[in-house]
This record gives sequence, C-alpha cells and structure tokens, in this order.
Amino acid sequence: MTEQIAHLGVTPGVHGRCSVVCVISLLFCASSVVGMAAEIHVSATRHGESFEVEATALIQAEVADAWKVVTDYDRLSEFIPGLQESKVVSRKGFNVVVDQSGEARMLFFRFPMRVRLAITEFPHVRILAKAIAGNFKQMQGVYSLEARGKGMQLRYEGSFTPDFEFPPFIGTLVVRSNLEKRFAAMVREIEKKRHGESVPGKK
Repeated sequence: MTEQIAHLGVTPGVHGRCSVVCVISLLFCASSVVGMAAEIHVSATRHGESFEVEATALIQAEVADAWKVVTDYDRLSEFIPGLQESKVVSRKGFNVVVDQSGEARMLFFRFPMRVRLAITEFPHVRILAKAIAGNFKQMQGVYSLEARGKGMQLRYEGSFTPDFEFPPFIGTLVVRSNLEKRFAAMVREIEKKRHGESVPGKK
C-alpha cells in the first residue's frame, strides 16, 4: 500500500540535483507550513517498508548563509528537534563522515535512530549524504541550494528504509511530522543567520 503525505526529510535517488535525514493518511498529498516567513512545502510517500520524502522552502537569505547552517554538522543538534547528537567523525576535503543519533516521536510512540553518514559537499550547490552504518537498511538524501531572485530555494529529497518497525497506519504520519519539524527548524536557523541572530536552542 502506498501512502502519500506532506513532508519529511531524506530524499530518493541521488542523481542530478538531489536525492537523501522524515505523511499522513490518504487525505493529504501535499501541504505547506504556515506561521513562518519562508514558504515551505513538504511531501512524503510510503512504499512498503521504505519512505520517500521531499521538502522545499523559499527563503529570504543568501545561499552562503544557508550553506553555513546546513554544513555546521557539529551544531545541528542545538536546534534540530529530536536530534540529540551530531558530530563530525572525520573530514577530508569535501568528504565528511558524521555520526547522528536521536529519536522520532508521535504521541506515545518513540523510535530511536542512529546513523553514520558519508557526506559529499559541492560548495554552495548541494550536499549528498548516504548512511554507511546505523539502524537504517538504507538512507540517502540530498540538500540543494539555488539562488532565486533576492532569496534562495532550499530543497531536500531523500529515501530511507528503517531497520525497525513503524506502525503500518501511522508510520507515514510519524515520518512526515518529524521531518516537517526538522526542516522548518533548519529554515528558521537560516533566517536567523541572515539577520545575525543567535539561536538559544531547539524547542
């Protein structure tokens, strides 16, 4: 059964501009997040045990500022909800290995997540990430950054197959809810970077 939803965060296929870190019920196929300066759209689809996600945002910010936030791996856990730890294990040029751990939550459900990501950076253009260890059978995603007029577009596409069970009827909802929060937090941080604000911490 295929479930379509609105937003999360690691994307399918890594070809061209993007690919892959989270739905809904069959009632939604797309949604926009309100209450933020940036315009955000998210979608998520479930195929058996696997999920495909996509999120985009039009932000009044410079690509350079967005790049600094997205690639500040050691600080991501300070403002990304549910991400308890994020640290660079090694770096060689534009190839980085990052360990991350945290959990996805929905009501009384909690799903611990651990992943080691092999990341390849294409400065100010895109970031490719692929899981090489952790509790995912596969995970890959891509962040793409593109100047748009006086602002820029941040796009994330990803796919992943967890090595743990998501309840069949709320799995997509969990994925979408958590990715939506994380992507929105990334956008807020970029907006704060543009205005030279510091972030007191994640909520």
